[in-house]
Amino acid sequence: MSDGAIDLSSDAQRDAARTKAYAMPLELIDVADPALFQADAHWPYFERLRAEDPVHYCANSEHGPYWSITRYNDIMTVDTTHQVFSSDSSFGGITIRNFDEDFVLPMFIAMDPPKHDIQRKTVSPIVSPVNLALLEGTIRERVGGILDDLPIGETFDWVDKVSIELTTQMLATLFDFPWEERRKLTRWSDVTTAVPGAGIVDSEDQRRAELLECLAYFTELWNQRVNSTEPGNDLISMLAHGEATRNMPPFEYLGNILLLIVGGNDTTRNSITGGLLALSQNPAEEAKLRADPSLIPNMVSEIIRWQTPLAYMRRTAVEDFELSGKTIRKGDKVVMWYVSGNRDETVIDNPNAFLIDRPRARQHLSFGFGIHRCVGNRLAELQLKIIWEEILKRFPKIEVMGEPRRVYSSFVKGYENLPVRIPARL
Repeated sequence: MSDGAIDLSSDAQRDAARTKAYAMPLELIDVADPALFQADAHWPYFERLRAEDPVHYCANSEHGPYWSITRYNDIMTVDTTHQVFSSDSSFGGITIRNFDEDFVLPMFIAMDPPKHDIQRKTVSPIVSPVNLALLEGTIRERVGGILDDLPIGETFDWVDKVSIELTTQMLATLFDFPWEERRKLTRWSDVTTAVPGAGIVDSEDQRRAELLECLAYFTELWNQRVNSTEPGNDLISMLAHGEATRNMPPFEYLGNILLLIVGGNDTTRNSITGGLLALSQNPAEEAKLRADPSLIPNMVSEIIRWQTPLAYMRRTAVEDFELSGKTIRKGDKVVMWYVSGNRDETVIDNPNAFLIDRPRARQHLSFGFGIHRCVGNRLAELQLKIIWEEILKRFPKIEVMGEPRRVYSSFVKGYENLPVRIPARL
């Protein structure tokens, strides 16, 4: 840890979590329990499953029975066998919790080919190499403005002032969303992924009501852009004018908007915070970074592996399939735990260490593989690269002043709050 920082998880806490994980009967382990992630206590459960039961069946959970796939190579098999393991919203989609029957939100990540491929292709130009090159100057300017406004010598919340602000500004740019109302995007992202009763929304009814407000707002933006003779270079215009998307039903439009909001928000936002936390906990790596800033691109990949901002993706088997000696039946819910695969000792050397010069650092699972690999992965990497370049130009030290407050979720592996202090500028 850096000077002034606090050890975020004591040896006693880690030992207690490990003892509990190994004392529990294997068949009772439910790694989808959000409380494990909020307490950062999930690691020994996954370690045990990888070693003892890497394709694990949980018969009883809040959301019914499901399979946990915890090893890197098995996850790759499921992720790249989309003919067997479906993402389609009609089967429940990509999270362990099924859609409510009367509130199904199709989105291209929760579709199978050919519809998935056509809709994904509609929005992919926004993250093309040419467009990313055009966006780089904007991102750098925004990052600089955010960092220059940070207070010196006083404790503040890094999540709110930096991680959320940067990702929300970028989303507003990609959607050409009204700038002064951009924090609505943050709210809708949080509402989409929140567990009711955990502090974001109180009930499913509240979630639904807020998401319908989101639909109404984006429908107004759609109507403004669909009649434009010169379509803009923004995501709403691309959807409104795309041959495969311009006649989407309202809930499909909402589904795709929420996918783009969450995808553009959670991954980058939680990696920005997770990276700062990782460097704070590993001062030798921070010293290595400051001595050699050319390590930043490799470090970005290591941050994304180490953080794994979305802990899993879910699929549904559409036929029987044998995986590592277990038979997954047609209709079974299958959860690929990227957070576990990224710590698989059989594939990744010293996986629990944070090493900014790790060889083959991009070999992580955080973006998924196969047809559903994250469409915005290069944009996420670009934002992280720029923010660390700009931090190093400005601040000789950023001190983590206390424990982070983690999100109550087994899907979004993220942070609600991280108190930090910047002692001085360069």
